[in-house]
Amino acid sequence: MQLLEERIRRDGQIRPGGILKVDSFLNHQIDTALLFEMAKELHRLFGDAGVNKILTIEASGIALASLTANLFSVPLVFAKKSKSRNISDEVYAVEVPSFTHGNTNTVVVSREYLHARDRVLLIDDFLATGAALVGLKALVEMAGGTVVGAGIAVEKAFQGGGDKLRAEGMRIESLARIASMTDEGEITFC
Repeated sequence: MQLLEERIRRDGQIRPGGILKVDSFLNHQIDTALLFEMAKELHRLFGDAGVNKILTIEASGIALASLTANLFSVPLVFAKKSKSRNISDEVYAVEVPSFTHGNTNTVVVSREYLHARDRVLLIDDFLATGAALVGLKALVEMAGGTVVGAGIAVEKAFQGGGDKLRAEGMRIESLARIASMTDEGEITFC
């Protein structure tokens, strides 16, 4: 998506360790007009997939997932990174390592929000190693549902997660795919 690639080139910042900082427009301060255009593109790409639920992981994917769910007129569910006291013990749970944060979270979804009849579109802001998508897919499968694909804002293709999941049969549509990044601030898109 050219609009997103241009914004990454203009406002994205490369940090040591393969980190792309886009928090001025994507996941801390949010450019809602840009996100709405991104959601419209995801709706176009997956409009024929029979989506009846959107699933993301807290917190950075929620904004894009919310706009996308609105366009599909379906519920948005987000996997929580910790079980709070207001969630029953009836949850689906999976361990998900985070590349960006360098830790592992047990993410949970209440069993009342994922079902066998669900055709789920996974949404996330970044795809690097693929761990978050693997975890979200596992939650859907625990419920007996079907993952119809994953819509990603930014894929760091050089980290291989997307290629691995595509080889396993997951449909992944990334709005911007980065082939390489240098510490000097150069970004090459696929």
